[in-house]
Amino acid sequence: MGFIIWLIVGGIIGWIASMIMKTDGQQGIFLNIIVGIIGAFLGGWIGGMLGLGGGDINDGNFSIAGLLMSLVGAIVLLAIVNLFRRGRVR
Repeated sequence: MGFIIWLIVGGIIGWIASMIMKTDGQQGIFLNIIVGIIGAFLGGWIGGMLGLGGGDINDGNFSIAGLLMSLVGAIVLLAIVNLFRRGRVR
């Protein structure tokens, strides 16, 4: 059951991040899920390096702080992808 919740939350986070980065028209639901899940890992890693704490959704912590860190990770991931795809960040 946790895997299904992970897919749903990852999809929502990836979709919100793609709306913020204005790449929603280029992505489908599958890519939104992938971006959300990888963004959760990236957000947890960045939060751990900066010592922000609060956990992330990888720890099973579905707190607001964890979801925001996952969203930040997804946005950073999309910015990196845009950097390589277009040669600059919009």
